[in-house]
Parts: sequence; structure tokens; C-alpha cells
Amino acid sequence: MRRKPTQVVGLGRTGNSGLRETGPVDDGHGFAPGFFDRADPTPDADFYVPPRFVTHIDDGAIAAVGDLYAELGLDGDVLDLMGSWVSHFHAAPAHLTVLGMNAAELAANPQAAVTVVHDLNAAPRLPFGSASFDAAVCCVSVDYLIHPVDVFADVARTLRPGGPFVCTFSNRCFPTKAVRGWLASTDEQHCEIVAQYFRSTGAYDAPIVERRTPPAHFGDPLYAVWATRPRA
Repeated sequence: MRRKPTQVVGLGRTGNSGLRETGPVDDGHGFAPGFFDRADPTPDADFYVPPRFVTHIDDGAIAAVGDLYAELGLDGDVLDLMGSWVSHFHAAPAHLTVLGMNAAELAANPQAAVTVVHDLNAAPRLPFGSASFDAAVCCVSVDYLIHPVDVFADVARTLRPGGPFVCTFSNRCFPTKAVRGWLASTDEQHCEIVAQYFRSTGAYDAPIVERRTPPAHFGDPLYAVWATRPRA
């Protein structure tokens, strides 16, 4: 097989979501001091040294991710952020770039055309040129970002006009690495948090929020928030 190229919670007056209702905020994006702290502040590069060839959501939620990608018609040059050994597309895009933390996991991804090891918490700027991608996705990893607005803004830079950035997530995580504001929030508040990341950049159209698994679903719930870079 051809080898792929590799290149806390000070919530203040926030309620449980960590989004301030009124008054000034320290980061300028509507999040209280300590929101992006984590129980384990050690470098993520150390945490992700051991490969983890597991899926972090159940089969029903995985199917819901693929259904959404198909419904949105994600194809062409696509970026999978904070990815691993599986990207959850029903059919691989024409050219999928997967950016993640573990080289062995990325090398095992059968849908990836290119893999890149890169730590977004250490360096939020993406190692790609402007307008490089037709779409971007981030599956069950947005809760680990400590500079999410910076990352979301730079994703917009790498998207072509009209390109969507699709974030999906459930209620499972590595709790020591998820930001404390996320851990203090409900599933519904998680949706508002991610929508606020999009809005805070000023670089996207209005975000869309959906629950992608049925309310009576007994497995892992799957939520999605996505927005597009405006067309010229």
C-alpha cells in the first residue's frame, strides 16, 4: 500500500455553561476566566504518545456523523481536524487531509491522502495556505481546544468561500484534557458554546445547530454545529 506523506472553572456570572450573561469578559469572546483551564495542563504531545486504536462514540453516533457529511455533500479537498485512524465518512472525499496528534494513528487512516502531526493547543495556526480546502470537519474533539476561537478563525482562513466547517460531538471525553467550562455544561449548552466559537471569529455565516441522533436514542447522542465561510 502506498505510504501517505506525513508532514478551570472560574465561571463568574455565567450559569453552568460558562458563557457570561452580562458584564465584561477577560478574553473578549464571552467566556469566563478559567473556562479553558484543564485538570491536566501538561503538554498534549505527552498525553497522545500511546496510540489509541479505538472509536470514541458508538456505532449509532458514528453512522450519524457519516450521514451528516453525506447530507452536506462534503467532498473535494477536505480537512479533518484533530483526527485519528478513522474519519467517519461513508465514502472518502477526493482528497482528505487528516491533522492529528499521533503519527501511528494517522498512518492507519484508510481514507487519508495526507496526514499531518500538529498540536493545535500549542500552535493554533494551521500549517496550510489560505483557501486550501473545500470543507473542514472536527469530530468529538472540539472540547479539548484551549484556544478554540483562534483555531476556528484560522480554519476560516484555510477554507474556500462557501466552505463549511462541521463540528460534531457527544457526551464522552477524556475528562482530564477537556476544558473545565465544557465539563461544567450540559449537552445543550455544549451546542451554544461551539456556536459561540463560530460567532466570535466574525468569519462565518450564522451557525447551524442540530441533534443528529433521535431524542429517544439509547446510545451516544450526536450533536452537530456547523457554519460556512461567506461567499465572496
